[in-house]
Amino acid sequence: MRFQTPLVRAHLVRRWNRFLSEATLEDGTLVRAHCPNPGTMMGLNAPGTPIWLEPNDDPKRKLNYGWRLVELGGGDWSGIDTAVPNRVVGEALRDRAIPELGGYDGVRPEVKYGRKSRVDFLLTQPGLPDAYVEVKNVHLRRDGNLAEFPDCVTARGARHLDELADMVRAGHRAVMLYLVQRTDCAAFALARDLDPAYGVAFDRARAAGVEAICYDTAISTEEITIRNPLPLRA
Repeated sequence: MRFQTPLVRAHLVRRWNRFLSEATLEDGTLVRAHCPNPGTMMGLNAPGTPIWLEPNDDPKRKLNYGWRLVELGGGDWSGIDTAVPNRVVGEALRDRAIPELGGYDGVRPEVKYGRKSRVDFLLTQPGLPDAYVEVKNVHLRRDGNLAEFPDCVTARGARHLDELADMVRAGHRAVMLYLVQRTDCAAFALARDLDPAYGVAFDRARAAGVEAICYDTAISTEEITIRNPLPLRA
């Protein structure tokens, strides 16, 4: 997934709320930027953090910048836009770049299922069971090189796990795919202390036959692409 506009470097002043931040550009100009992330962004939103913004001149948008990346130091990066994982995974599915899901030609996004929900991707192929794939954005890192999800309580995420389990019971295939928008992690685990109910829902879904896989990403100021599978220590 390539960024539509060249990114510009800035330093975070503060994150006002879930969707609004303030930063200074390299020339000292103070700007406000859309923050496309409703989570806590634990460890990624300290004042003074070097970040990268995507400019836009769309008159329909209230803000002329969107926050996209965080510099982690040592050449590592984190993406913060929670809409990016679906775009990255969508490209990877169409390119058959995810071996566990490489047998499917049909890739349909945002298909209605469950209880008033939409699955991120429905994969179809003659001779194979339909595969319902949910994608979760991961960018929390607290302990060593371990990526974790979630970074806050997510009742919606727990509901998605239950709905995937329903698809397995109906004879389909169901996959929870965690995409790590960081380049400094080597494994994945659930942050059970932050949301115990999600951990319980995950265990329930796995017992029902829901698959869980994790991939990290290659990140630069030009693009974000899927990279390597990470082991799950859920």
